[in-house]
Amino acid sequence: MSERILRLGLPAGSLQDATADLFRRAGYKITYVNRSYYPVIDDEEIECVLIRAQEMARYVQDGVLDAGLTGYDWIVETNADVIEVAELVFSKVSRRPVRWVLCVPENSPVQSVKDLEGKRIATEAVGITQRYLEKHGVKAKVEFSWGATEVKPPRLADAIVEVTETGSSLRANNLRIVDEVLTSTPRFIANRESYKDPWKRQKIEDIVLMLRGAMAAEGKVSLMMNVPRAKLQDVIAVLPALQKPTVADLSDPNWVAVITVCDESVVRQIIPRLKAAGAQGIVEQPVTKLIE
Repeated sequence: MSERILRLGLPAGSLQDATADLFRRAGYKITYVNRSYYPVIDDEEIECVLIRAQEMARYVQDGVLDAGLTGYDWIVETNADVIEVAELVFSKVSRRPVRWVLCVPENSPVQSVKDLEGKRIATEAVGITQRYLEKHGVKAKVEFSWGATEVKPPRLADAIVEVTETGSSLRANNLRIVDEVLTSTPRFIANRESYKDPWKRQKIEDIVLMLRGAMAAEGKVSLMMNVPRAKLQDVIAVLPALQKPTVADLSDPNWVAVITVCDESVVRQIIPRLKAAGAQGIVEQPVTKLIE
């Protein structure tokens, strides 16, 4: 067992599987043990614990954890004093940020936040909502919602502030978005004192580097091919490279090897064009990490 340990909080709930998958692609294997809040990771210098994203920033702020993953929304909600090391745009549904939105029933007369003066608003994000109302000079009663917030209007609340990615749940409950309150993406955060420790800071930055590399590689492939030197410029003109493709001499002075990285979605269009331009022995390989 290593004498140095980084205490890392992983989000429990909706982002749990997505987080494990991201770490896997970054080179870390996380195993969730049944009914245990302490996942196993194949790095003896890291100790993981599952924590609800809503509580993560507070535990990192207080030094219970050295670092953790949570949403920007929960950093704002808890007003936590933490270091935001990196923004990691991933989610359980899409790569889009989640949005906290002010919603009312479709047939509500409310058209703007100003119309909610003196009304009742239900939400899980009480702090975010109160600050939003203060910004607009509106006084309303904000109640904490324990769940199923979408079903509360119009009988239990005049409006809600709820999180959404696609808006499908809001539409299913006949709710209309009045305004966007906050946009949020996952963040890798660190405790301020922990980040001052050289070893912990390096460990955190190494993890973030690998996570970013895995995310950057998503949807990318590597293409390798042999090209007659006389056809090199014709082949390069076809390639949508991230930068300039790598060109290397082969044992035959009349041929070169060309390597590039491109989006997997365009491969089926460009491979026939590469072949027509003179490339041979074209090989496609997945890219697991892309460090820039």
